[in-house]
Amino acid sequence: MSAQPLRVVLLGAGVVGSEVARLLVEQADDLAARVGAPLELVGIAVRRAGLDRELPIAPELISDDAEALIQQTRPDIVVEVMGGIEPARTLILQAFAAGASVVTGNKALLAEDGATLYEAAAQAGVDLYYEASVAGAIPLLRPLRESLVGDRVQRVLGIVNGTTNYILTKMDESGADFADALAEAQALGYAEKPDPAADVEGYDAAAKAAIIAGLAFHSRVTMDDVAREGIAAITAADVAAARTTDHVIKLLAIAERTVDGRGISVRVHPAMVPRTHPLASVRDTYNAVFVETDAAGQLMFYGRGAGGAPTASAVLGDVVAVARNRISGGHGPRESAYAALPVLPMGESTTRYYIALDVADKAGVLARVALEFATHDVSIETLRQDGHGDDATLQVVTHEAREADLAATVETLRGLDVVRNVAAVVRVVGA
Repeated sequence: MSAQPLRVVLLGAGVVGSEVARLLVEQADDLAARVGAPLELVGIAVRRAGLDRELPIAPELISDDAEALIQQTRPDIVVEVMGGIEPARTLILQAFAAGASVVTGNKALLAEDGATLYEAAAQAGVDLYYEASVAGAIPLLRPLRESLVGDRVQRVLGIVNGTTNYILTKMDESGADFADALAEAQALGYAEKPDPAADVEGYDAAAKAAIIAGLAFHSRVTMDDVAREGIAAITAADVAAARTTDHVIKLLAIAERTVDGRGISVRVHPAMVPRTHPLASVRDTYNAVFVETDAAGQLMFYGRGAGGAPTASAVLGDVVAVARNRISGGHGPRESAYAALPVLPMGESTTRYYIALDVADKAGVLARVALEFATHDVSIETLRQDGHGDDATLQVVTHEAREADLAATVETLRGLDVVRNVAAVVRVVGA
């Protein structure tokens, strides 16, 4: 074993950071044996020094000046778990300039400006690892980045936000409406009480989708490229309708190649998933990602997608990998964006749809509705009518259609005198 310890600086001491610090100290002997040299935690940067924190290092090594901490300690590895765009970006770039490799879990920064970080790491000859940025402890990014690099990924479907999965699970199990299920998630600490928008409006999942798509398709994908729709509009009636057709509604991050292979679609939205699909059985706060490739076929990665200990596990895995590279004089994979595939606008994406229409129950209604679908080149797979009297409900499931064509169809249906309400439009995935 090398006698020279590798110096580690930790930026952030919240739920994840404090767990990383604890594991670095408590498992020091095992980590040293795995790396080939000791890992020495030489400093922790926090927002406010002087608070009573249970951190496993001397108080004098805790600082509220992260920039000075990096300059003074000259670390080999910087672990950034502060979150947010700034000052995290500036501090990571400073770490690279100082010759340190970086391990981060900062999905927002990677999805907004990952290219800048990749380029800075390459210029400095150091590593950038970020397994913890997507799906917590689940080993996903390294398989995409390394294990499947010799394969051709066609599609990635993922449940990558535990809060929304918990809410939709409760709506499915109990028939609760969205507001009640959200309140329960907030009471349990799964959703932010002041503003749960990052989760329920799909921003968190969209950042993760951008990271996944970039790795899977060797192209630069940013948060702005991801079409996003959250779950706030999903009703108990939508969930009940899914149940009648043996489906469950999930918030999915989807990244897939176009049929001709010349572009990719990257989006986040609720979708009906058949209960026979592996993703349908992913309940509560668990995450899962389903990957389809040419050679390996179908793979699924499943586990806890958040929390201090699971996320710290992913961080420590990256720290060990980076440390080994420092000792051997090598480095991990650089950015692979050679394919430069364009991300198609949402209107060009294709999928199946479930549409529920409240209509007048009289002769000729079915023919008028069917005509509008045909006019907009949307093919109907199944059509079911419920109710009698003055009102009835039509439940339509389409074959795969362009998003733009379906949107035009729905807009026309809203204007028909025989259609009293378009009660639901939900995509259907995984059939």
